Amino acid sequence: MIPTDRIVPFLVTAIIIILAPGPQVLFVVGRALAYGRRTALSTAAGGTLGAYVQAILVSLGLGTLVERSAIVYTSIKLVGAAYLVYLGVRAFRQRRELHADMTSENVESSGQRTASGMRAASDTKPVSDMKAARQGVLVGLTNPKAAVFFAAILPQFVDRSIGHVPLQMIVFATMFSSMALVSDSTWGLVAGTARDWFARSPRRLALVGGTGGLAMVGLGVGIAVTGRKD
Repeated sequence: MIPTDRIVPFLVTAIIIILAPGPQVLFVVGRALAYGRRTALSTAAGGTLGAYVQAILVSLGLGTLVERSAIVYTSIKLVGAAYLVYLGVRAFRQRRELHADMTSENVESSGQRTASGMRAASDTKPVSDMKAARQGVLVGLTNPKAAVFFAAILPQFVDRSIGHVPLQMIVFATMFSSMALVSDSTWGLVAGTARDWFARSPRRLALVGGTGGLAMVGLGVGIAVTGRKD
């Protein structure tokens, strides 16, 4: 049982960190603008799962390797950055197809239409939920900064006197990931709701979809050019 005097400070620290928008939030927002709320929520779930797997690996020693090896850190970082740029370019190129995709899905799902005869823009999903989740997992797994973050933060709250250090770190990681999922999902819902207004016009939808794509490209480039601070 982890003492309360360890849990409370950790929760306070986690809340402060989570409320400060980071790369994962920007990625989810970009997906929301490009594809809508359902894709954003699936992406948030996948990203959280990917980061959680990293946290578990950190608990088993991976964090030290990533933190100390510039080669490992840079390799993982560049793979993740390249994938983000790929997703962003793809979203940007498909921006003019979004309205057509939404219209065709509305016609095929006529039994699920709203009273006005059209489904809400937020219900469309040009990217399947499972695919969005898989993409989120990959982005979460290829973020070396998350591994370094977990390696730096989690051990500070471990009570070594009671033993089971890896298990304690996993418990803290579970709490952090659960809170991060709620936060990321909220950002995705807010961005997706704003997108609904743009979805009423093909031109506006193409604009916001392209913006989401460019945001992901910018995020990927930013991660690629950002170096370690050691």
